[in-house]
Amino acid sequence: MARMHARRKGKSRSHRPYITENPDWVPLTAQEIEEKVIELRKKNLSSALIGLRLRDQFGVPSVKLATGKSITQILKEHNMAPEIPEDLRALMRKAIRAYNHLQENPKDLHNKRNLQLIESKIRRLVKYYQRINRLDPEWKYSIQNAKILVE
Repeated sequence: MARMHARRKGKSRSHRPYITENPDWVPLTAQEIEEKVIELRKKNLSSALIGLRLRDQFGVPSVKLATGKSITQILKEHNMAPEIPEDLRALMRKAIRAYNHLQENPKDLHNKRNLQLIESKIRRLVKYYQRINRLDPEWKYSIQNAKILVE
């Protein structure tokens, strides 16, 4: 797969083995895993960090295989899902950092280009989330909106 904003190939990585059912050695039941997900979310952890904690501390290789639902689906069922998707929130944080840097260093052209690329990724993601009804169709990205929502 190619990079989005570069003319080079992506990096090759290892992939998770293809398995279709939960391994026998997983110590927690599906109900216990859901309770752990809710407990970790109450500690304000993102779904990515919840998955890492479940893998590293509780020995759950895949929440989806164990429960039949993803972490986000579990959070939605219990009305704990974030209003803005985590990948979009992370890109907005990155854009805010680049914008603040540009306010202090207006001649930094590399960072200016980087901000443009980040904002184009944000707009692309917003369009996708509006198409699948995860975001309001009237929602617009601006750096001021991002500062309010993220901070």
